[in-house]
Amino acid sequence: MASTHTKFYLDKMNAKWKGVCAGIADYTGINAMWVRLGAVMLTLMGGFPWTIIAYFVAAWMADKKPIHLYADQEEQKFWQGVRQSPQRTSKDIRGRFRQIDRRLADIELYYTSNNKVLADEIENLR
Repeated sequence: MASTHTKFYLDKMNAKWKGVCAGIADYTGINAMWVRLGAVMLTLMGGFPWTIIAYFVAAWMADKKPIHLYADQEEQKFWQGVRQSPQRTSKDIRGRFRQIDRRLADIELYYTSNNKVLADEIENLR
């Protein structure tokens, strides 16, 4: 079962006609104008019947995008990154956790060291 964040949706909020190009733009993170321009160019350069058929099939098969799919712009960019390159996103998250782990290790080392000034301050707080 696919996550709701990684599924293709028709974007009716930013649609010009049926929302397919806006949905592709939302799915990939590309500006909708460039997706529309690419669709027109593909249609004019000889793909006329197939691009029109594919457009109507996508409009017929895809669901409308839920209104509150993303909490904010940052979450939208994150899920677009997941769809574009899941490996890069997982490496980024792994790197963030390593950085947090290193910072916690530094705090733990400082706290458990034989720092007389820190030990005195902690004792004064008790």
